[in-house]
Amino acid sequence: MSLVVRMENIVKEFPGILANNHINLEIEKGEIHCLLGENGAGKSTLMNILYGLYSYDEGRIFIKGKEVTLRGPIDAIENGIGMVHQDFMLIPVFTVLENLILGSEIVKGLSLDVEKAKLEILELSEKYKLNIDPDARVENITVGMQQRIEILKLLYRGADIMIFDEPTSILTPQEVDELYKIMNFLREHGKTLIFITHKLNEVMEISDRVTVLRDGRVVDTINTASTNPKDLAKMMVGRDVLFSVEKPLVNIGKKILKIENLYAKNNRGLPALQGISFELREGEVLGIAGIDGNGQTELVEVLTGLRKADRGRIILDGKDLANKSPAEFLKEGIAHIPENRLVRGLISDFPIYENLLLGFQDSKPFAHGITIDFKRVKSWALKLINKYDIRTHDITVDAGTLSGGNQQKIVIAREFERKMKLLVASQPTRGLDVGATEFVHKQIMKVKKAGKAVLLISLELSEIMGLSDRILVIYEGEIRAEFEGRNAKEAEIGLVMAGGQL
Repeated sequence: MSLVVRMENIVKEFPGILANNHINLEIEKGEIHCLLGENGAGKSTLMNILYGLYSYDEGRIFIKGKEVTLRGPIDAIENGIGMVHQDFMLIPVFTVLENLILGSEIVKGLSLDVEKAKLEILELSEKYKLNIDPDARVENITVGMQQRIEILKLLYRGADIMIFDEPTSILTPQEVDELYKIMNFLREHGKTLIFITHKLNEVMEISDRVTVLRDGRVVDTINTASTNPKDLAKMMVGRDVLFSVEKPLVNIGKKILKIENLYAKNNRGLPALQGISFELREGEVLGIAGIDGNGQTELVEVLTGLRKADRGRIILDGKDLANKSPAEFLKEGIAHIPENRLVRGLISDFPIYENLLLGFQDSKPFAHGITIDFKRVKSWALKLINKYDIRTHDITVDAGTLSGGNQQKIVIAREFERKMKLLVASQPTRGLDVGATEFVHKQIMKVKKAGKAVLLISLELSEIMGLSDRILVIYEGEIRAEFEGRNAKEAEIGLVMAGGQL
């Protein structure tokens, strides 16, 4: 097989961080090549260089045997390189067609030849089995379909080297399966795919070869068929990783949370929670399993004061908190790891130490009247950075400059340090690599061991089954089944998640 990409001795340094340290990478034509590594290992930086978004300090890049200089994405596109980003580059109020042709409009005289563009797009959609409706508005279609638009956008611009940056992080399991089918189909039609990930199962499922990065360096490039998840994990983090966490033996205590007949609407005013009731005890981890979009988001928001309930009660340690403010929920001892750290968990343009302070800023030992002791805050922040392995060279840098995994660690550090009665953990390991996931799972078990209650909401069924004492399955805003954690069977849970009956 011939090489279509060769990157030689690529060096990229940000202030205080050597993100890419003399990296060499070779990509063969027609393969699916995974870039695997921890959060902050340099994967996305390297691919942003290949796509022209970042300049590089040293090194050379060859595309199809020819040395190139990529000054920006336009140069990359001209060399047949396209990139599907984690955060889609789509305009919600535009139609699919308008998003696809934006920047690549076909002109006929003094006007746009929309019909010709539409015909070309429909032909590409049919050829690559993407099933796109060009007239639909982006804001009205699923996340999985939006991703297909991004893929079609690359095809429309003539890309034959396609970079996917953590493409499964926001997809349902069904959408992940569909993406894999599309990726295999693209490979069969001669496209070359580079897949950035930190998920070992994805590497084993989809890739031909894998390059492992650690601390900005290449550890090795190997054929996927000749390796296994355990060895890959060790290459990623430099040590053996436990794939299952040991549950501590804890005496389940008194009832700390009681949810009674909870109803709430979603952002469109439609029913999202329809009579939810359950109880949770001290020292217990209660998992909520379900396919995304079945009321999990609304449940978490109601339980943390971020959404009003239409009716029902939320009784925490004997006190009804229904429709209280988020500040009241915090005051009463509910810690919260939100499902979207950038929307609910962080202020991206605040420094790390100020993000760690959120929720503590009006209380001792940091607050003194109307002033804040920032010297004490920074000292405390440094301790949390070490304790929770937040990788940064300076606590004064903005949280938005960190990798997604390190941003998540800021949220986790802050919330785990609260004096809590209940931890509401929604997608706590979303975007985290295998080593960081292991760390978070151990921290959740410490919360359990300390006799606190944990409500765990996750789209990762393995995570739910591995950590929970009991499992509730939510479907269309209702609790449809309950399982004991130690006796739960994945097939049975999956059946109920899909709306089936046991």
